[in-house]
Amino acid sequence: MPTQYDVTAIGNAIVDVIASADDAFITAEGLNRGSMQLIDAARATELYGRMASGREVSGGSAANTIAGLAALGRSCAFIGQVADDQLGEVFAHDIRASGIRFDTPARGAEPPTARCLILVTPDGQRTMNTFLGASQYLPAAAIDAELIAASAILYLEGYLWDPEEPRAAMRAAIDIAKRAGNKVAFTLSDAFVIDRHGADFRALIEEGAIDILFANDGEVQALMGTADVASAVTALSAKVATLVVTHGADGAEAHSRGEHARVHAEPITRVVDTTGAGDLFAAGFLAGQAEGRSLEHSLTMGAVCAAEVISHYGPRPEADLTALVRARLG
Repeated sequence: MPTQYDVTAIGNAIVDVIASADDAFITAEGLNRGSMQLIDAARATELYGRMASGREVSGGSAANTIAGLAALGRSCAFIGQVADDQLGEVFAHDIRASGIRFDTPARGAEPPTARCLILVTPDGQRTMNTFLGASQYLPAAAIDAELIAASAILYLEGYLWDPEEPRAAMRAAIDIAKRAGNKVAFTLSDAFVIDRHGADFRALIEEGAIDILFANDGEVQALMGTADVASAVTALSAKVATLVVTHGADGAEAHSRGEHARVHAEPITRVVDTTGAGDLFAAGFLAGQAEGRSLEHSLTMGAVCAAEVISHYGPRPEADLTALVRARLG
């Protein structure tokens, strides 16, 4: 049946606080450089107090992807939980201002809206410290069945699989999408998520519940239980209709029903902040698929979007992505 939206995403509704830091600060704070870790409210307050001054921008993995898709002219919606507080208002305003449908009602003021404290080292690498706050209390009641059924692709982020309540909500959303004959896309998010929920993800894949799977090298290794990236990709590509694997500076590849394509990373003068690189890559790829483009062109669109977002601070695009793609692909 015809759909109203190209993509509806379910994910953490987070406001990012981004600040510069040197390697000595990362070490002194006992942080795992270049990774994401969950922190509680007390640690969030403590770390925020020691960070350099930063900037606040709306973030969240799936929300960043949806923002990129909207910037590329696709019709999108987002489902995610914020609190009735200032950061919740910031998040809601930012996502709606991008032309994205966002109807999830705010819950009470406690716990507060989620925030991610992002420390960016001089090489552009980001170390993320996330307090999930209200986002981990997304109830199944927030899943709009009509909206899911009206969306060609349901996009889910692995980060949100960790808390029990939104995990149940996403399972319900998958069922709705599948009954409607729509596709489900899933991003594995981080190796630590796979360490906790790999059995669930493997079960979803075996059930055929995931049509498009996004992963990076470390996530593929963790999911398939091998250090050999190439063999992990080969094995996993046989299990999902479309597999997209990003290789950082070495580009990205996609496998879909026997077809394979690989592209180089787009050239960039300077990497400023890698926050959102994978999210915007997914946006470009999904937009290409929505436009009926080839695997190679869809990968190139992803690479163009990722290159744009790592050229500045923050996880949302600042340049005209449509113009950049047009200049690259015509």
